[in-house]
Order: sequence, then C-alpha cells, then structure tokens
Amino acid sequence: MRAHDCIIRPILTEKSYADIANKKYTFEVAKAANKTQVKLAIEEIFKVKVDSVNIINTHGKMKRQGKHEGLTGNIKKAIVQLTKDSKSIEFFDSLQ
Repeated sequence: MRAHDCIIRPILTEKSYADIANKKYTFEVAKAANKTQVKLAIEEIFKVKVDSVNIINTHGKMKRQGKHEGLTGNIKKAIVQLTKDSKSIEFFDSLQ
C-alpha cells in the first residue's frame, strides 16, 4: 500500500486541536492499514519521526433527514504521537 493511499484525511475536532500542542495528530486511514503502515506513511509524507500509533475503528451513526434514515460510514482513525525531537507537521501549525 502506498503512503498516500494509507492516509485519507486529517480529522479536525476540538479534542484533536487540544492534542496538537503535545504533538499528537489524528488522521482517517484506510480500513486495511495497520499501525506499521500508518507510521511509515506519516514519516514519508510529512518527514517527521513517529513515536507511537493508536488505531480506532469507529462505527457509523444512525442519521435521519425527514422520513429517510440511514447510517454514516464506518471509519478507521489513527492517533499519531511524534517524538519529542521531531518537528511538528506544518499543516497543523496554522490551526493553533
């Protein structure tokens, strides 16, 4: 799996904003990706050193729009902790 296929998008929530100061970043990743693939992809794309990766499978929620209802999609999230001596990810610097 290529690095850009592994990382889908960053997840920007209040909780993820609070973790940016501690060099923790949250990404949506491919469902087939494992921790090792996510670590290598982040290091290749952003040129940083990754300390640890935690992966969470989230299930879709029930949503309604009038009389129609359905489920949102299931996603896989990765919380990436960078090493202390690593530089921060430039994309997130403008968000603080």
